[in-house]
Amino acid sequence: MTVPGVSGGSMAMITGIYDRLITSVSSFFRRPKECTIFLLQFLAGAAVGMVLFARLISTLFTTAADIPVRFFFLGAVAGGVPMIYKESGLKRLDYKVVLYPVIGILLVAGLSLLPAGLFGPQDGGGIAGALMQIVGGVIIAIGLVLPGISVSQMLYMLGIYEGIMNNISSLNVVPLIPLGIGVVGGIFLTTRVLENLMKRHPQSTYLIILGFMFGSLPELFPGIPGGITLVFSIISALLGFFAIYFMSLKESGMQA
Repeated sequence: MTVPGVSGGSMAMITGIYDRLITSVSSFFRRPKECTIFLLQFLAGAAVGMVLFARLISTLFTTAADIPVRFFFLGAVAGGVPMIYKESGLKRLDYKVVLYPVIGILLVAGLSLLPAGLFGPQDGGGIAGALMQIVGGVIIAIGLVLPGISVSQMLYMLGIYEGIMNNISSLNVVPLIPLGIGVVGGIFLTTRVLENLMKRHPQSTYLIILGFMFGSLPELFPGIPGGITLVFSIISALLGFFAIYFMSLKESGMQA
């Protein structure tokens, strides 16, 4: 969430832990001990990363380093592509390599074109408001689980973004309870469905997810810079690419 265009799901995917993360959540009640250990390790790492790097990255986006930093993350996403392609199990190049990523890109692009408040504004009162909060929680869960999906865009689409932000900023917890129920239930439901798709249809699932990631990159791309900034941007992109590429090779070696 700190980096525009690079979601937590995208980072989990390009670093090679996405499938294990999905399996741990969806299998939590079947193998609670094993899954709890991994999820605690993941949450601890995520918390440390946010504490150490969130403010640094946010600050860099407001300085002259903004463009090279964005190119670093563009390179990082590109560096994860070979690993994702390998996970898909595709043995040869054919129409699927183009078709399924294009489907993912079009889905993300389609979401970005939907007008804010498509479902109408919600006051958050009564049963209808609570139900919409639960739906919003499920939408948040889908955005958290799937790489490249903008949570804020989907909440704008539902017309509940401002209400949720106001409740969070004012620490008004009670109206957020239905939202929390939707988030928790949505995460378990989404991960269960996604795990089954990864097992039964790995090629199409991984390639569509790859399309999700590509579809979110225009938000990150700053355009082609000029002068010395272009040199630093190319170097940053290469550093991002090889950092993730070799990390994914190491991860594959550990799983082999």
